[in-house]
Amino acid sequence: MSKIDITLIKKLREETGVAIIRVREVLEEVMGDLPADATHQALQAGEKKALVILKKEGVEKAAKHEGRATGEGKIFAYAHHTGRIVALVELLCETDFVAKNELFETLGNDIVMQVASMGDENLAKQEFIKDPSKKIADLIKEVIAKTGENVRIGRVFRVELGK
Repeated sequence: MSKIDITLIKKLREETGVAIIRVREVLEEVMGDLPADATHQALQAGEKKALVILKKEGVEKAAKHEGRATGEGKIFAYAHHTGRIVALVELLCETDFVAKNELFETLGNDIVMQVASMGDENLAKQEFIKDPSKKIADLIKEVIAKTGENVRIGRVFRVELGK
């Protein structure tokens, strides 16, 4: 395959948060030997293989960031529409820049909704309510990989009326 499609590079970049140059390198490595008239199925297989490699690299990158100081962050709140359950989650990161990032915001909102729905016991190991194929810990690792900063859950509170 002579040239990697830019839309594929952008798609994998959005999914993984990996630098465009690295995405292109991995795609060239995986799909470089495919002929120009490769089947759609062969192209999809190459894309999946590249995605697996990039995600693995992201998890390894996230592991390197664990333990770094997290002095910034934000507190997320969720009140169920019935008014019977409220949850608060302190989500921490290294800089205020990441604390204002859309990825961080989405993660915080997802986690606080998770706590309201499922409680806070073994939170990191819970299956994510929006995608049971992922655990909460996986969501956090994805944000670490994409932002390049350590992200962790701080204090968590859940109040349910009468309990």
